[in-house]
Amino acid sequence: MLTILGFAMIATFLVLIMMKKMSPIAALVLIPALFCVAVGHGAQLGDYVIEGVGNLAPTAAMLMFAIVYFGVMIDVGLFDPIVRGVLRFCKADPMRVVVGTAVLAAIVSLDGDGSTTFMITVSAMYPLYKRLKMSLVVMTGIAATANGVMNTLPWGGPTARAATALKLDAGDIFVPMIPALGAGLLFVLALAYVLGRRERKRLGHLTLDEVMEPQPETVLVAAGASTGTGTDTGADAVTGGGAAGGPQADDGHEGFQGLDPDRPTLRPRLYWFNAALTVALLAAMIMELLPIPVLFLIGAALALTVNFPHMPDQKARIAAHADNVLNVSGMVFAAAVFTGVLTGTGMVEHMADWLVGAVPEAMGPHMALVTGLLSLPLTYFMSNDGFYFGVLPVLAEAGAAHGVSPLEIARASLVGQALHMSSPLVPAVYVLVGMAKVEFGDHTRFTVKWAALTSLVVLGAGILLGII
Repeated sequence: MLTILGFAMIATFLVLIMMKKMSPIAALVLIPALFCVAVGHGAQLGDYVIEGVGNLAPTAAMLMFAIVYFGVMIDVGLFDPIVRGVLRFCKADPMRVVVGTAVLAAIVSLDGDGSTTFMITVSAMYPLYKRLKMSLVVMTGIAATANGVMNTLPWGGPTARAATALKLDAGDIFVPMIPALGAGLLFVLALAYVLGRRERKRLGHLTLDEVMEPQPETVLVAAGASTGTGTDTGADAVTGGGAAGGPQADDGHEGFQGLDPDRPTLRPRLYWFNAALTVALLAAMIMELLPIPVLFLIGAALALTVNFPHMPDQKARIAAHADNVLNVSGMVFAAAVFTGVLTGTGMVEHMADWLVGAVPEAMGPHMALVTGLLSLPLTYFMSNDGFYFGVLPVLAEAGAAHGVSPLEIARASLVGQALHMSSPLVPAVYVLVGMAKVEFGDHTRFTVKWAALTSLVVLGAGILLGII
């Protein structure tokens, strides 16, 4: 019964948000609360929620201060050279813009943090998508899928979890998977090319002069420092009609730079300090010198103090990013209700046991393939912690009984990450859709099929190359 109710709860949540009958925050809170009562655990709802909030509180804190930190870095111009380089490549061609989105998201994903990747990618590309009247869900879909492939880096999380759960070396898992993951990344670039050509055909040919024609209501603002002007509905984002009222961002007099080159928040004299601070922060994250929330808290405080020593300026920068902070942190705490009920009632455990038990005995020698296929739905419907620490050991034990190496099981478990990054249980995805002003349901409807196909490409490449 718990298995059926668990799948029913997830299906109800996805249907309601994709049909826009409820907002994600409301659905994340009310639907699990209702199902918790339905399974007879209503009296324990408070305990489940508090436990879920406690588990996700460090993530919420990390996201809050990461948004402030990288928002300040965007404001002061740290990423402007990267933006200019990507946008010089993109020019006014929708195909190049989408490919540039994939390249930028993949490069920035090297830091291992999805929220950082999405903040930088959206801040760089959002003005260009708006100016060209391109579909914003193409941007969010490509960015999420590229980041999902790159999320398998040893410091990105899944590989480390798999290694810990099965007591293996992370390098032994990851290094042989590089060719298969490379195939997945190449598929994302090919997908970006196809979607870009489709956008080019939909929009028709625009010359650079036509795109740069002055607009009467231009807003010189980066997506990451939104002042609240110009919002898209999800339907408009899908059809491209959300930009029908005109561009929302101008790129100054030097062409497509994505960010206003004359904004008063720029700090060119502090560029190398900010670059060194960011490199030191990322290095400390990789080396795990301190918990990530603590690192971002200290980094945000330093960035604000050095770049904006006057209190009114600091308050203005915090206020400029308050919308993103509130939206994302609110979504994370709402997701704590969902995950708390799923875990506390035992739904996750019963769902996992049912899926593993449904595997036919004849598939035992092919448990690596089974693990790869199961990683798609399981990492989408549950957290990475739940999958890698709860389900993966069971799959590895089943595989070992049929002579399948735990290393193969571990490698196969990574293939679902391209889809996982668009899961409603991943806090970073709310940063992505929030900054891009795209409805989560529209993002899900557009992205899931492409992300699942990318995961299958990684799995197929792994099998063909003998890695899995």
